Amino acid sequence: MRRLPRALPLLGAGLWAPAGAPGRASEDGLSGTGGTAPAPDRLRPSPGRGRGGTVRAWSELFRVSALFSVPGDALAGAAAVGRRPGRGTALAIGASLCLYEAGMALNDWADREEDAVDRPHRPIPSGRVAPSAALGAAGVLTAAGLALAARASRPALAVATGLAATVWAYDLHLKHTKAGPAAMATARSLDLLLGATATAATARSTGDNVAAPVASVRDALPAALALGAHTYGVTAVSRHEAQGGSTAVPLAVLATTAALGAAVLTADRAARTSPPAARAARAGALGEPRPARAKSPGEHTPVRTGGSGDHQLVRTREPGAHRPVPTRGPGEGRATRPHHLTPADLLLTAFTGAYLRTAGPPLLHAALNPSPPLTQRAVGGGIRAMIPLQAALATRAGAPGSGLAVMALVPLARALARKVSLT
Repeated sequence: MRRLPRALPLLGAGLWAPAGAPGRASEDGLSGTGGTAPAPDRLRPSPGRGRGGTVRAWSELFRVSALFSVPGDALAGAAAVGRRPGRGTALAIGASLCLYEAGMALNDWADREEDAVDRPHRPIPSGRVAPSAALGAAGVLTAAGLALAARASRPALAVATGLAATVWAYDLHLKHTKAGPAAMATARSLDLLLGATATAATARSTGDNVAAPVASVRDALPAALALGAHTYGVTAVSRHEAQGGSTAVPLAVLATTAALGAAVLTADRAARTSPPAARAARAGALGEPRPARAKSPGEHTPVRTGGSGDHQLVRTREPGAHRPVPTRGPGEGRATRPHHLTPADLLLTAFTGAYLRTAGPPLLHAALNPSPPLTQRAVGGGIRAMIPLQAALATRAGAPGSGLAVMALVPLARALARKVSLT
């Protein structure tokens, strides 16, 4: 089986769960080099048993420093449906974290024999975590994630079930096939939709007038597709990490990255600043004719005059009266008013710039020189770029506070990565 390199899990972030995509680190276990792996129950236990060693082993198995890209999905999903983060968002984050960690444990369990050859220091082949314990943890965490989603709503449970099925299918089979990148992209998109449906459903249950779950998914779909497209590109590049030699793939992903950044920046400002419910109400008001109502004698009718936008009250026309005609002020035309930058606009520009700056240059270098080291750096850059992309999507949807909260996770992820290896 093809040997896959170590860059993928860098910030823990870009890809959904298994730090071991096709495109997983070389020591992540997809790289059989021949020979017969020792049976897991006969693997030599490593020193360092005890409470401290056990905590360390499980932290490595779960790659806890890889968790910081997960909350941004739910926060971006909540912003996409025009709601502030609430109980449903918290439940979605909890469900996502459980399913993410289930994927990590299942990933190492599925690759335990390859890891015994190529990564003997990993918790399972080193004997610090039993294979049965890792598989059991994956099952328990999956059940916990689904239970948390069910607490939010039935639509959230449906999305979480699809997410869990994708994670298990990827770990057990799809990562070895050409469908691996699509599976990773699907999982990341579903994670954002989980945050959207859970947030909208719980807000509705507390009396807020929000769109139906189907409408919530529709509102969040553009952001989910953006995250999925980025994830697909990173996974596609990662499939060439070990051998290098691909120029076309990094170039195509670079073009996709630029297109995503442009799409985020050029989003309509009204779409970013008004909630989906308000947009739907506005669309219905504009699209549905109102029934005519007879005016009583002497009733006042507002007529727009001049360029000031004020309304002038005039009496309804009586026989022989002159009909008032709306007029424009001197120099007033049809051009829209100039758009003034707001703090949210500046944040959106900064987050999008951070996304492009993090993902773009490594991809360009890999395209110019598709060597394994530069290809691995391109994958690492794509992973690190996930967090600013989530922040930009939340800010574009009108939630700059959520964007700042997502970006605040970057230094925390880096600090924990120094203590617990991502691979």
